[in-house]
Amino acid sequence: MIKSQITFKQLEAVSFVVDMGTFRAAADALGTTQPNISARISTLEAALSVTLLYRDTGSVRLTKKGEELLGL
Repeated sequence: MIKSQITFKQLEAVSFVVDMGTFRAAADALGTTQPNISARISTLEAALSVTLLYRDTGSVRLTKKGEELLGL
């Protein structure tokens, strides 16, 4: 049995955060909240046992694993 499944919404959240530059902008674009976007990405990272995004004050960027996931 699979405990954790990867969902489209999780992948969408990562993509939008990267494209928009912030969790807040991604949440606004997707019509949801910043905590929801953060939770989607955290759950995805836990399911994959990797860190997908570097989170610095005021900026977000992909890790190598994040780039691989998005095919960049």
